[in-house]
Amino acid sequence: MPDSPASILILDDDADVAYAARLLLRRRHGDVTVLHDPAQLPALLARGVPDVVLLDFNFTPGRADGAEGLAVLDVLRRQANPPAVIALTAYADVPLAVAALQRGAADFITKPWDNARLVAAVDAALARRRPQATNGAGAASALMGESAAMQAVRAMIAGVAPTEANVMILGENGVGKELVARAIHAASRRADGTFLAVDMGALPESTFESELFGHRKGSFTDAKADRAGRFQAARGGSLFLDEIGNMPLAAQAKLLTVLERREVTPIGADRPESVDVRIVSATNLDEPRLFDPAVFRADLLFRLNTIVIRVPPLRERREDIAPLLRHYLALYEAQYARPARALAAAALAPLLAHPWPGNVRALRHACERAVILGAQAEYQFDDFGLFAGGPAPVAVSATTAVAAPFTTAALAREDATLAALEKDAVAAALAQAQGNISHAARVLGVSRAALYRKLEKHGI
Repeated sequence: MPDSPASILILDDDADVAYAARLLLRRRHGDVTVLHDPAQLPALLARGVPDVVLLDFNFTPGRADGAEGLAVLDVLRRQANPPAVIALTAYADVPLAVAALQRGAADFITKPWDNARLVAAVDAALARRRPQATNGAGAASALMGESAAMQAVRAMIAGVAPTEANVMILGENGVGKELVARAIHAASRRADGTFLAVDMGALPESTFESELFGHRKGSFTDAKADRAGRFQAARGGSLFLDEIGNMPLAAQAKLLTVLERREVTPIGADRPESVDVRIVSATNLDEPRLFDPAVFRADLLFRLNTIVIRVPPLRERREDIAPLLRHYLALYEAQYARPARALAAAALAPLLAHPWPGNVRALRHACERAVILGAQAEYQFDDFGLFAGGPAPVAVSATTAVAAPFTTAALAREDATLAALEKDAVAAALAQAQGNISHAARVLGVSRAALYRKLEKHGI
């Protein structure tokens, strides 16, 4: 969470895209403005320059060259105290994103985005913009917990960040591996460069080389222009290879060649290009599987794991659970304008004993659910949507996903109205979907546009 409120501007002509980003970011930052036309920008800048701008690059129907967005980027960079600009681009527009980075953008996000990735990019942009965060303290502070295990993680980050060593981060889903990677980058000599995260498991094998190493115009049927890959886009900064354990073996061999030679050859090029990036990788594979040659190449592993940082699961640092609960309950009380409430004494023991299979991410979502749906003077264990001693139930239908969380609390209220029930249903679906708009819409059986209207209607 940022140290002080931040102002964020979303400049995108697609109302649904802009609203989705605003909905996500206002929960964390509060002050989020949306504009759909660059012509509206001068009036806004006259009132004050935002801290972060999420900038689309095409506003006129039929245009795809990004010239309009680049012109806006130039205007923003000429401000006396320029904002951090995050480019919003389609997945296929990496060359445009590279151009934006070269002209001063802080980062780029491809649409449709991953919510956690967008939030992390905004937080990192704020940390780089604020002078007190340039030593990496801002990023590292997000790794909450005073247990011996988390103190050891922070000590490892402080020791390895100033070096150029490749780092591999190991840990279960939800422990904060990307936060560790961002903290390493923020405390490194490359902090002013780009931090670029790539989900390696999501890259199609057929386009793996093009996405990572780039291609030349005409090198294959759809290669209508030269395209830089992720290695080129992150030049001078850090490249975070997330979920690297999900890569096919054939793709692993190609990556190994690049790491050995420190150069890439774009598809269709006749000569290689040197690359200057620091590699930080992460996987949720346990170490026996990681060292299985049928799963992961040993020679690539030894290239990546010069330094290994193991992020412990929450069940191995239970002394951090109570402080994390207090932190996230207070956070969501502020975001949803709910009154501060204490945690019932009878609720703490089962929360401390819970195995938290989703780790800090699951705890955070459980706290958000409790703040939204808890109806008593104190938070009860049932408010968190957990089974005592076990993981949270998995929604299998709209009925179980929506009705189960809210009927007990909402229907018991004598003054419950259809509007109140609808609001609770929408809030419950969002909590169940962990903030994913598309998932929540499917749970409710409505379109994304209809869900956006309901969110605006109920002020969620």
